[in-house]
Amino acid sequence: MAQPGILYLIPTVLADGTADKVISLQVKETVQHLTYFIVENLRTARRFVKSICPELVIERLTFVQIDKDATPAQVQKSLELVLKGQDAGIISEAGCPGVADPGAEVVKFAHQKSLKVVPFSGPSAILLSLMASGFNGQRFAFHGYLPIDRAPRLQALRQLEKEMQQRDQTQIFMETPYRNNKLLEDLVQTLHPSTRLCIAANITSPEHELIQTKTISDWKQALPDIHKQPAVFLIYK
Repeated sequence: MAQPGILYLIPTVLADGTADKVISLQVKETVQHLTYFIVENLRTARRFVKSICPELVIERLTFVQIDKDATPAQVQKSLELVLKGQDAGIISEAGCPGVADPGAEVVKFAHQKSLKVVPFSGPSAILLSLMASGFNGQRFAFHGYLPIDRAPRLQALRQLEKEMQQRDQTQIFMETPYRNNKLLEDLVQTLHPSTRLCIAANITSPEHELIQTKTISDWKQALPDIHKQPAVFLIYK
């Protein structure tokens, strides 16, 4: 029976044109020797692989999409070649696979099958925003996306602020980029004036990065326009 392959967790860029600055040589050398990829988005994964390894012929590589709608059967099927001895790379749409990413389901099944999983360091919007916020980095929680409807969203914000106070815990969350400005309005209208809010948008972008922490009271004076820009939001006392 063939020795099982290795599952590599391949970090990707957060901002276009930054691969040379944020993707390590170790990642590039590993991708050069892989022919099979399990990815969140086919288009962005192919573009990323070509950007860091332009010598590769994309048509000779195999990409299997496992997104948030993938079934358990599809997740298991994506690892069949790895179980038979072929190495594979997991690629998220942005940042580190397995962190707020459907690739976590692939990794979970890989461990169930005793496959070797190798993570590589790379840009993570969650970690980088926490690092730059000035908030509590020992106790924090990431909550993903908040509810779309306004009433439950406001309720969620109040609950996060309550947990922040009770647990002395940084609260981290995201929003779909085209709803960023609306979320900002809800934040300044709902949270206590002394609560601090960090807005981290376009992280790692050399031209458009915005990472700034102010109290809600100060943010009320002028909110940035981050419509359709990838952003992370953090609150702390």
